[in-house]
Amino acid sequence: MEGTVGEPEPRSYWRWSKDDFFPEQSFQNWNTYRSALSQSAFRFKDRFLNRSTDSNELDVLRKQSENSMKKCLTWWDLIWLSFGSVVGTGIFVLTGQEAHNHAGPAIVLSYAISGLSALLSVFCCTEFAVEIPVAGGSFSYLRVELGDFVAFIAAEGYNLLDPIAVIVLLTTSTIAILANPSNLTPFVPNGAGGVFQAAAVLFWAYTGFDMVATMAEETKKPATDIPIGLIGSMSMITVVYCLMALSLSMMQKYTGMDVNAAFSVAFQSAGMKWAKYLVAAGALKGMTTGLLVGALGQARYTTQIARSHMIPPWFALVHPKTGTPINATLLVTLTAACVGFFSSLDVLSSVSSLSTLFIFMLMAVALLVRQYYARDETSNLDICKLVLFLLMIIGSSIGTTVYYNHRPNGWIGHLINIPFWVLGNMGIVIFLPQRRVPKIWGVPLVPWLPSLSIGINLFLIGSLGYEAFVRFGICTVVMLVYYLFFGLHATYDVAHQKIDDPETAEVKEISNSNS
Repeated sequence: MEGTVGEPEPRSYWRWSKDDFFPEQSFQNWNTYRSALSQSAFRFKDRFLNRSTDSNELDVLRKQSENSMKKCLTWWDLIWLSFGSVVGTGIFVLTGQEAHNHAGPAIVLSYAISGLSALLSVFCCTEFAVEIPVAGGSFSYLRVELGDFVAFIAAEGYNLLDPIAVIVLLTTSTIAILANPSNLTPFVPNGAGGVFQAAAVLFWAYTGFDMVATMAEETKKPATDIPIGLIGSMSMITVVYCLMALSLSMMQKYTGMDVNAAFSVAFQSAGMKWAKYLVAAGALKGMTTGLLVGALGQARYTTQIARSHMIPPWFALVHPKTGTPINATLLVTLTAACVGFFSSLDVLSSVSSLSTLFIFMLMAVALLVRQYYARDETSNLDICKLVLFLLMIIGSSIGTTVYYNHRPNGWIGHLINIPFWVLGNMGIVIFLPQRRVPKIWGVPLVPWLPSLSIGINLFLIGSLGYEAFVRFGICTVVMLVYYLFFGLHATYDVAHQKIDDPETAEVKEISNSNS
């Protein structure tokens, strides 16, 4: 069908020109790139201080995809997408590993602690997803409240299938809970330290729920569907995980658990060989769905990153027929396959847990900034107060973590750190006016619950081993090198580039330059 005279011909989705990957001024030739590198310090300051806006993430950046994603998801879809993205390798493999090595039968407490941390993060994530329903998830939320640089550092048909895995989980838990309760003693063989160390690693078993937030752009009614989908699914998953952990601990002594296939071996040891096949089927189903839904969510996350030009904008394109980001999906799938092929589970779980806890800690900070700071309205004095109170909350949380790791049975340090945490929250409540009240859905008990999320996430981070920090540090250095040589200059060019919107006849900046 021929287009109207004067209208530009639609561009092919499958295109490979240099401008599709590097359209920014800094990458036009070697001279412009050298010029950009010479301005790195100035550009870094600009990107570090400036922030995006809600309207920029919701409206302006979407144009980079050329086509819109299809709004087709409901709260029912989101619940099972959450199950599909969360329930997988973690529960089936890490449970036996952490019970055997660290927590013992108290593995159920470890799951409860990490589940509480995840649920607090879900509250923060839900408020952002309702207010800014875009594909970027935490990347977009952090860009709006904490800026480009922080967002980049933090970036790192299934609804018919997932109930099968859930039924398997519940069935095996019901059968196993009839096992020998004497296996629960000693309940905490390695003390509270073992419980918290296991909780930090087991947080990986909860990761993936933030993928639901990346589907907000394709949700029919994000204001109601996202809270139901996220909070409802995570509450159910926490209960299921605790039941499964309790069941495994009752079936087999923690010292005899197989660290690689705990549930299957436990059923076989109990004389229920048929049940091990049921568990294997559920595990395979959960892992497969987790891979599929993970690719689904990560592709949307990557799409928004590409829209901001942190990575080549070719990956932001949405296919006109399917309404999905095929390019981003291919990138995510191939990258995940390579990482999974060359990495062991302990490396992936520790690094993933640390990075995810770090991201959710930042999201809690961003939520407090969002509610108590408004650009062009908040005075410099109030900004200083907010920074001071946030430093008190974060500093006391770090202090509590460090003190506990060095003196697990001590209490004097907690008498200093905990009051400082309380004073930081009281300072926000008493001395700072709330600048933004959520219009539809908001986190209850602000600032207390977001601050508690900050504290728990930092505590769990501190419970991880030294190797996790080394691996996280290496990944961060690699990302910084990429950012300084590419991402910084691409986003700077886009932030200061102006585009003409024919519908409004207005010239808009792609990124707001207000700090």
